[in-house]
Amino acid sequence: MADQNARLAALMQEADLSHKSLARAVVVAAARSGEAITCDHTYVTRWLKGSIPRGNMPQFIAEAIGRKLGRQLTIDDIGMGSAAVSAVQPDLGLEFPDKPETVAKTVSDLWRADLADAQALVRAQPDSAAWNAASLRWIVAPPDGDLARTGNRAVGSVDVDMIRSTADAFSMLDGKFGGGHARRALIQYLHTDVRPMLDGKYSDAVGKELHSAVAEALLLAGWMSYDSGLHGIAQRYLIQALRMTQASGDRLLGGSILSAMSHQATFLGRYQDAATLARAAYTGPASALGPTMAAQFRAMEARALARLGDERGCDLALAEAERMLGLRTPDSDPPYIAYFDEIELAAEIGHCFRDLGRSVEATARGAGSIFGDGLNNRSDFFATMVQAEAYINQGEIGQGFSIALNAMQLGEGLKSARCVQYVREFQGRVTPGMKRATDFLEFEEQARGFRLWQQVG
Repeated sequence: MADQNARLAALMQEADLSHKSLARAVVVAAARSGEAITCDHTYVTRWLKGSIPRGNMPQFIAEAIGRKLGRQLTIDDIGMGSAAVSAVQPDLGLEFPDKPETVAKTVSDLWRADLADAQALVRAQPDSAAWNAASLRWIVAPPDGDLARTGNRAVGSVDVDMIRSTADAFSMLDGKFGGGHARRALIQYLHTDVRPMLDGKYSDAVGKELHSAVAEALLLAGWMSYDSGLHGIAQRYLIQALRMTQASGDRLLGGSILSAMSHQATFLGRYQDAATLARAAYTGPASALGPTMAAQFRAMEARALARLGDERGCDLALAEAERMLGLRTPDSDPPYIAYFDEIELAAEIGHCFRDLGRSVEATARGAGSIFGDGLNNRSDFFATMVQAEAYINQGEIGQGFSIALNAMQLGEGLKSARCVQYVREFQGRVTPGMKRATDFLEFEEQARGFRLWQQVG
């Protein structure tokens, strides 16, 4: 038999709520969210005995009691959080929700499950069908209605700015130390601080800005999870982020999220999915698309096509990316895409030419792909490893191993599953003949002292 729900009983006593009055308050809370439910005193009796209701009912209970007490409550506060995690379904977050209210509930459940390390979600493998369904739904779905809400807590522009500033700080940590460094702290912030805002009181205008800011934060959560090798939860965050952009009407940010999906799909070897997602990113925003974003989306398409061996298609996509990037101006694109510049494009070109076996071009075009500012260590690591691979592929093994050591040094402070994979791929490109060379023996002796080499073994 389930344990008694002592937390719920204590809160009911504090709020002076009887079984019947709580049941009525829960019905009212559900009605505010547009749901018609049945609830009476017998339901409350079962909850107090430890039963966990399905669907959105726990949130309605928390809202009903919180409104009476005059403070925000979560389902953890009412003793239903842990049970909600154990009851989570494996497909949570893979659907593109019909309503903004549903996506708010979904991300809340994802954050809670993530913090509880629910293996069925966190370490699941991505679902190609979910990528395709989400991108199609995003392209064809009609705009949402008014986003105004009448919750307990007032939410304004300053709260939206706070979310964006906090996400910017986490983004800096991500680039410098890798997604594994502060990923959990970001999820905790979203769960504790941001989730109550989605249930707050705000106008339609603030609601749109709020959903756009949360979408950006979810995009970052997706990137950090992907970089940590947690691909299942990463995919779910990106799908829900895409749905948030639908609510906010931010088609440009939606395109960036599809581009991130494409990047992840390429890394996982789902190359055709990756190309399709990059094309959806390019076509979805339509006339709103600026030159920098267009260049980034074409570069993602090129990465996928290079892996597919489509040399002509890759060259055409890269040529278009270079042309579009040359058209950008300081105010032509949103601030969050400002990172994509000539250095970033050079890194993408280096990846493409390496994958196409055009090693000389990879070293030539990728030579300018290093930031060297200490703030983009992971990007510099990737670009440096690609250069190292390109050199050994063309027989310049001394140069290649020397550059690889530089990459290992860059990677010393990075907690990134992707970085480990790059080292693994580099090892795979070292032939038995190269391993007998003095250059390799000297390189390996030094490489053993670096963390990433040790992790690969």
